Amino acid sequence: MTYSARAPRSSGKKNRFKIPLIWLGGLLPLGILVLRAITDELTANPIEFISQFTGWWTLFFLMLTLSVTPIRLVFNMPFVFPFRRTLGLITFFYSLVHFMTWLVLDQYFDWTEILLDLTDRPFIYFGFTAFVGLLILAITSISRIKLMMGSMRWRCLHRGVYLIAILGVIYFFILVKRDITEPLIFATSLFFLLGYRLFIFSRKK
Repeated sequence: MTYSARAPRSSGKKNRFKIPLIWLGGLLPLGILVLRAITDELTANPIEFISQFTGWWTLFFLMLTLSVTPIRLVFNMPFVFPFRRTLGLITFFYSLVHFMTWLVLDQYFDWTEILLDLTDRPFIYFGFTAFVGLLILAITSISRIKLMMGSMRWRCLHRGVYLIAILGVIYFFILVKRDITEPLIFATSLFFLLGYRLFIFSRKK
């Protein structure tokens, strides 16, 4: 899962070693979550804790994914570009765990309860829309599908990651309600990440 820009040709051999390390680091929070579950440290409301934990890390890795291009351009580090897809897939993984926590552990696949929950908490639509967007980007990150779509169409589709990030931050703001410190940090990060891209775009124009 990426967004539009041409990837520079870098050393494929080096990236083959680095990408597994990125996955290892990316799955570390999941390992912490599993360890807390084993040691019975998921607080008095474990489902809520898992949901909030995976949601937070989804946004974190989404911001990290969006940071790759600015890091590459500002610090002249072209070797980080191929890591964007890996970080995007890690983002989708945590969003999937977050969604399944709600669907399976919270709602038990009870469609009546799901409809009632959507009625009582319509802000869930923000999160669900963002999840569907991440799912589409993850599927279209498969090399064969990317070739079938064509470069221009694929890049246009993957620009949707910006809207997904905005929806994710809005969802977090509404979900938290009281202490908005963390949502505000994510919103500020997103503001600068999108602002940088607008700046680059305006310079090209």
